[in-house]
Amino acid sequence: MSTDKRNETGLLCDILGLESLVDEITSKILLNADGESDATPSAVLGPFYRADAPILPNGSSIILAPPDSDWYRQAEPLLAHVSGCVTSASSGEPIPDTVVDVWLAGPNGLYEQQDETQPDMNLRGRFTTDAEGRYALYCLRPTAYPVPSDGPAGRVLQLLDRHPYRPAHIHFIVGAEGYRTLTTQVFDREDEHIIDDTVFAVKDELLVNFEERVGDEKARWTLVYDFSLSKV
Repeated sequence: MSTDKRNETGLLCDILGLESLVDEITSKILLNADGESDATPSAVLGPFYRADAPILPNGSSIILAPPDSDWYRQAEPLLAHVSGCVTSASSGEPIPDTVVDVWLAGPNGLYEQQDETQPDMNLRGRFTTDAEGRYALYCLRPTAYPVPSDGPAGRVLQLLDRHPYRPAHIHFIVGAEGYRTLTTQVFDREDEHIIDDTVFAVKDELLVNFEERVGDEKARWTLVYDFSLSKV
């Protein structure tokens, strides 16, 4: 079942809670060793990460689907602006030249490699923070979705009488020279599945509030989220 577009082994580890357990243990060990408790918590990578996402300028969009497509019309109510600052957990100083790698599923709950209607690398991008540690991009307010149920992971969920849903979330990998690379997710606080995420990845510190965005024809929602990195 695993292909270059789908990691079924990773998905099986996710729905059994193995990846979240390892993440929780590892992150606590590192935070205790560093003494930097203000660092942003990590979360699981997930099975749909792709390396080498496009490098884009700050303030640009990771939506590559044409505006006249059915996919874009479905996504339009979810258009969002996401921005924030990356800082040092020890000093609070901004970290310039940080690479912020971001990806998420579309409004139909599918990542681009699962969906023939989406262009290659749609809803994926890498951004570099400016001299003040800031990043910004246009994307979508995320949507909850069921993990694929047509393989071993889906059969395990059925046997355990568990639902397959992940709460609405955006994936990030945030990395800077001299700092530990952070793999994490942020979760829409209004999503009903934040209390029973099928891969057990939700943490209180990663819950976010999307607000209505006014005066921007390119976005209906806005989110400001800052990342704090611990030193190596």
